[in-house]
Amino acid sequence: MLAGRLVRAGITKSDSENFMRACVQRVSQAQVCVEGEVCGQIGPGLVVLLGVAGDDSPDDSKALADKIASLRIFDDERGKMNMALTDVGGAMLVVSQFTLLGDCRKGRRPSYAAAAPPELAEALYQEFVDAVAALGIAVATGKFREHMLVSLTNDGPVTLLLDSRREF
Repeated sequence: MLAGRLVRAGITKSDSENFMRACVQRVSQAQVCVEGEVCGQIGPGLVVLLGVAGDDSPDDSKALADKIASLRIFDDERGKMNMALTDVGGAMLVVSQFTLLGDCRKGRRPSYAAAAPPELAEALYQEFVDAVAALGIAVATGKFREHMLVSLTNDGPVTLLLDSRREF
């Protein structure tokens, strides 16, 4: 279904160098609020700010969800980062953030041309959330296309940048 929409829109993987991006932070707690109300909240786990590009697919969502969930960035009994989110029973707060696709190479105003249109971005964002939940991880989310206030306590600090095509 989603692949058909991409083809009808004339979007193929070879059309662009853009890819789904994630900023991942290990946290002791986090929450996201919309209009003064908490809509998503977790204790220890990961906050994932997720940016969807116009040429992403459900495969990108699933691959990135699997990669993030299996990152060994939690301390074991010796204090070595050797455990994944599922190993420690942590949760994930996923927040859509199209600005991760911002291109700041020219001028002073970022271009967001690489970001997926809202309908596609929301579908792939939901694919990502569903893929994480299918792994048995408790998932909280923000609200798509809403102004959100995200609060977190970065644990470490540990912050990683990932993309679905492993460019960095």
